[in-house]
Amino acid sequence: MRAAQVKAFGGPEVLATVELPDPVPGPGEVLIEVAHADTIFVETQVRTGRFRAYFPVEPPYVPGGGVAGTVTAVGAGVDAGWVGRRVTSFVTGSYAERVTAPVTAPTPVPDGLDLRTAAALVHDGVTAAGLLEHTAVGPGDRVLILGASGGMGTLLIQLARARGARVVAAARGARKSALVRELGADAVVDVSEPDWVERARQALGRPEPTRAAEAVAEAADVVLDGVGGELGLAAFPLTADGGRFSAHGAPTGGFAAVDAAQAERRRVTLFGIGDVQFGEAEARRLTAHVLAEAAAGRLRPVIGARFPLTEAAAAHAAIEGRELVGKVVLDV
Repeated sequence: MRAAQVKAFGGPEVLATVELPDPVPGPGEVLIEVAHADTIFVETQVRTGRFRAYFPVEPPYVPGGGVAGTVTAVGAGVDAGWVGRRVTSFVTGSYAERVTAPVTAPTPVPDGLDLRTAAALVHDGVTAAGLLEHTAVGPGDRVLILGASGGMGTLLIQLARARGARVVAAARGARKSALVRELGADAVVDVSEPDWVERARQALGRPEPTRAAEAVAEAADVVLDGVGGELGLAAFPLTADGGRFSAHGAPTGGFAAVDAAQAERRRVTLFGIGDVQFGEAEARRLTAHVLAEAAAGRLRPVIGARFPLTEAAAAHAAIEGRELVGKVVLDV
């Protein structure tokens, strides 16, 4: 079978198309014929070798962790009824034509939902839904989303709005700002503007009943930081006292270095990347939820670009270029 393999740590050019032996499902496993592979930004960071403390992989390896496809075979002890079912699944090494997974990993894809859309929800949909649960976003909450035009940010806007929250989306540039506005953000701020923090503070205000035309500057009940670095740190003061701040993204190279003591003084609950690492049962529950929402037309992942498996290097270059909106999906 064909697969995209990282030959050595480095730039996108280290990804090469190779021929590998077909995987065979062992006891308790299924074999999935991959239609589409999910991609996430952290896979490009792992490829460079900078995140080895968190992802102890050594080249050569096949990157990727999520697929959508069809079960074509099962191992010993697995119900043969799985064969022919369309599924998504977390896997190890998803940039390949065929993968194996424990039978406890796949989630059936609802009828009427295409596999490409399902693939775009494997990681970002699960993380977004779980993040909103952990931060307890509810009706009337003011939510600031950093990185709102990315694969997960676009889902967070829709899911937070569905929970009754007022959403302020932070994105970079006119094109990305237009997208998040189209997805339902109540207000949009452009982080390329020097006064974006003050604009965000004003956007988070609620109109006073007696002065509907004016807004009272307030802060966010929940800040969802999918960017990290200096932008994430600049957003922390926008969190209301007693609010929640999630530093779960680090495409800038590091998570927002929020002062834990300051957060404690202000009674701000901090969340991090560890809070969106889900066990198998919880991941399947969240996956089923977002797939059902997408099948019902209530959730739309934004796929900004598609690349064939043989152009995985170009896909990584596009992800790192940061010009795209939404997800990059590999068509296998």
